[in-house]
Amino acid sequence: MPQSTLQTPAAPLWLRIAPALFLLLWSSGFVFLKLGLQYADPLTFLALRYACVTGLLILPCLLLRPPLPRGAAPWLHLAMIGLLIQAGYFAFTYLSLKLGMSAGAVALVTSQQPILIGLLAPAVAGERVDRVHWLGLALGVSGAAVVIGARSSVEVGSLLALLFAVLALLAMTGGTLYEKRFGAPVHPVLANTVQCGVALAVTAPLAWWLEPMHVAWTPGLFGSLAYLVFGNSLVAISLLLAMVRHGEASRVSALFFLVPPCTAVIAFLVLGEAMPPLAWLGMAMAAGGLHLVMRHRPGGGT
Repeated sequence: MPQSTLQTPAAPLWLRIAPALFLLLWSSGFVFLKLGLQYADPLTFLALRYACVTGLLILPCLLLRPPLPRGAAPWLHLAMIGLLIQAGYFAFTYLSLKLGMSAGAVALVTSQQPILIGLLAPAVAGERVDRVHWLGLALGVSGAAVVIGARSSVEVGSLLALLFAVLALLAMTGGTLYEKRFGAPVHPVLANTVQCGVALAVTAPLAWWLEPMHVAWTPGLFGSLAYLVFGNSLVAISLLLAMVRHGEASRVSALFFLVPPCTAVIAFLVLGEAMPPLAWLGMAMAAGGLHLVMRHRPGGGT
């Protein structure tokens, strides 16, 4: 199997800066989500987010008329990726939070994704994960856990809340591996329209069923929603899927090690949340683990 093009000299500029941009956008999203949930119920807020994304993308789709995939299979693959990553990951995360699981506990569960990817990638995507790679994965997960433990309480709330957090982990892991195995180059406007349309079709009925669908139409809601629509649903998810398609799923997923540390720094700068000294140590561990995973290739190369 050819080696990853991610972070190599031959990679286009956008692909070389994609990891840093993804981390910035994805990590900032948790801060804006925390702000937005003050004004709307979780699943209602998520459905509103996907309604905005889908609505914004319909006109560009009609104007650009991107090439349509041939046959039913590519459409089914696009829908499955949208179901797993856009609908599954976010819906299960929001439900876990709604049922009383602390943000730290949810982050601790979902930060195990790189380890799960490392276990499954050889069988699903044909990727080799060697000892140095595993050392980086272990160091990264440990660092993320230290950051989370230092900053927040880790409360499960209920068994059902824990189940939803595990399902969020499985949904993101499954979506990443599915993209690596079945993803094909599709115009990003078309791909996002299909995937967010699928997510809207799932989350809107769930919101109607499970919530009073309370929304307070305030400037804070609109600001949070705008960032999550453009920064997360449009740009960050597109970057993630592009990196997985061009690289190794196990290496790209290691970026999630730095999501809790980056979120902690952004919350410290924007919201004034405490950043204990132990959290800085955890950030260094997570960065070290990411460095090992991203720079080391199976077979001894870098």
